[in-house]
Amino acid sequence: MTKLSRLTSIDMLRGFVIALMALDHTRDFFAPTPFDPLDLTLGSAGWYWTRWITNLCAPTFVLLAGASAFLRGLKGDQAELSRYLLSRGAMLILLEMTWISFSWQFGFNVIILQVIWALGAGMMFLGLLVWLPLPAIALIGAALILPHNLLDLAPGAKPGALMMAWHHAGFSPLPGNHGIVFRYPLMPWLGLIAVGYALGPVFRWEPARRQRFLLWAASGLLLAFVLLRAANLYGNPKPWLAQGRGWAVDLMAFMDVEKYPPSLLYLCVTVGLALLLLVAMERIKPVPPLLLFGRTPMFFYVVHIALIHLLGNVYLTARFGSMDTPRGLPLAYVPSLLVCYVAWVAMLALMYWLTRWWCNWRAARPLALADRSSTSC
Repeated sequence: MTKLSRLTSIDMLRGFVIALMALDHTRDFFAPTPFDPLDLTLGSAGWYWTRWITNLCAPTFVLLAGASAFLRGLKGDQAELSRYLLSRGAMLILLEMTWISFSWQFGFNVIILQVIWALGAGMMFLGLLVWLPLPAIALIGAALILPHNLLDLAPGAKPGALMMAWHHAGFSPLPGNHGIVFRYPLMPWLGLIAVGYALGPVFRWEPARRQRFLLWAASGLLLAFVLLRAANLYGNPKPWLAQGRGWAVDLMAFMDVEKYPPSLLYLCVTVGLALLLLVAMERIKPVPPLLLFGRTPMFFYVVHIALIHLLGNVYLTARFGSMDTPRGLPLAYVPSLLVCYVAWVAMLALMYWLTRWWCNWRAARPLALADRSSTSC
């Protein structure tokens, strides 16, 4: 019974952040803004928090991937787990470089390396680390996360491709008007998946003890975020500055921490909130759509980007006319938060129907997929 509630809470949290992820991508294609929604001088509170809340997605995915890898390892030996992580990770990287990159642009002008790339590389990294004791894995994770802001670039500096892949997000050109976009440099993400793996034994504890630990861990991370951010001591490339426009704007400035690459303070606040949500998921009644999404994350991810991109293009063209303009949007286009949220709810409903259909298809064809152990409808 304890094991079931634990796995249900993980699935629920994963499903929740998948729904948030769909909000971010719906905003990208149904309500793109000509400004950065996090820019306090150009946006608004509505756009800001719509974008900011989706910061929870990637850290939660990566942390839970590490914990799930540990739990999977309880079912077999280390050699089997290592083989699985190495092969699964390589498959994810290949998927990111092909279908998912295509889904973002409906073309192959650039290879876009984002969260699936980070997850794939993280799994391969764990495939090598699983032979080590858990304290050593936790220490390696901390050693990758805590000091990585020491590598932050000075303004105007330009890193090479290897440093983009490791620490500095950016674009690396290739011959023939092609290139690679490194959105998720690996150093902090590899550290986070290792920390998630080291956290795995907590999910074997009885619920009360586990929840106390998660609450204390979340409180420590959030307190560290507040203290370091307020003092501008360390952990984010840009310091926090009061805006002089009221407490609401000051709060947005305070919470505006760097995601590309994820700063230490970004990880403190997002992982802290994720752990609080995990406790909440253990204390509420399961929500079927969240469970479904959380148990079929790869199907959702593989399908939803191309689907939202296609339907977003259809909507913008039907409402505003041709999208053949210098910035790729109709001349009469005006971004709308209402459109963003209505489209998001519609996309979740559509993805729920598609995911249910896929689960039923799998159930009717038990040999359709070689490996059914990583997801369960």
